[in-house]
Amino acid sequence: MRILVLALEGLFDTGLSVILDALDAANHIASRALSGAVHFDVSIVGVRDTVRSGQGFIIPVEAIDPDLKPDWVVLPAPNATTPEQLIPALARPDVAEARGQLLRWYANGVPIAASCIGTFLVAETGLLDHRQATTTWSLAPLFRQRYPNVALDESRMLVPTDIGVTAGAAMGHLDLALWLIRQASHELAMLVSRYLLADARSLQAPYIIPHHLAMADPLILRFEQWARGNLKRGFSLREASAALATSSRTLQRKCETVLGKSPLAYFQDLRVERARSLIHCSGMDVDAIAAEVGYEDGATLRSLLRKRLGRGVRELRADSR
Repeated sequence: MRILVLALEGLFDTGLSVILDALDAANHIASRALSGAVHFDVSIVGVRDTVRSGQGFIIPVEAIDPDLKPDWVVLPAPNATTPEQLIPALARPDVAEARGQLLRWYANGVPIAASCIGTFLVAETGLLDHRQATTTWSLAPLFRQRYPNVALDESRMLVPTDIGVTAGAAMGHLDLALWLIRQASHELAMLVSRYLLADARSLQAPYIIPHHLAMADPLILRFEQWARGNLKRGFSLREASAALATSSRTLQRKCETVLGKSPLAYFQDLRVERARSLIHCSGMDVDAIAAEVGYEDGATLRSLLRKRLGRGVRELRADSR
């Protein structure tokens, strides 16, 4: 499989390294365990002759061969972790050139893989419009605001579509690399995962911090503060709106725009977060924890935890040991 890794100035060092290391490990393991039946031919290319990483290291890039048609193009994330850093980075001339190159590759039938903030660069091309995608959960509100035509679900770790695949935050680069390996060989991906101690992860949801997302908008932040004080009472859109001196319609619309979910769904996120904390840090039984976050019984809470986090109470308790 021929893979081109497109390196841009200021990229996230670990993102690039983990992709290269995982594919290199796959080649070594395949040569021993699979008689070399699978091989990844990886090159790092750039739209500039010299590229430095976010930590200042020079990345050895090759010029892009317009006649070469790879099997995949992989776009590691820029090292821009806040809107204040990312928005100017997206306006750089080299990023504009990269967008044009991505479109040329796609026009030639080459699928594109991106993780974390690299998904913003793919979204800038318009290729993700009217398609599902994921991104780094911490910048999901900005992603929604900037690309309203993309069906974003930041709770997922990987989202394959007809144009390629998007992956989640930071260490989602490893999940992305394992996914690419899996396209060539499920057995090899399993072996690489075991050698690298990398568990398969389908969700970002367990890692999302609701308070971080709420900080993207003043009204949502006030709603979060109200919700945390009312977890045991239960949710009422009318009461929440009245307490925030806004209309139910405005609160509903703002939650959908910023968070991609209803006020009730965000309220449930806060319940899950509180319940998870109590499971980790208290000796309370499940029924008592359920009552603490406004549910009548532990069965309802167990079901919600499994649905939202993909893990049960026993697994969550084990995580805290």
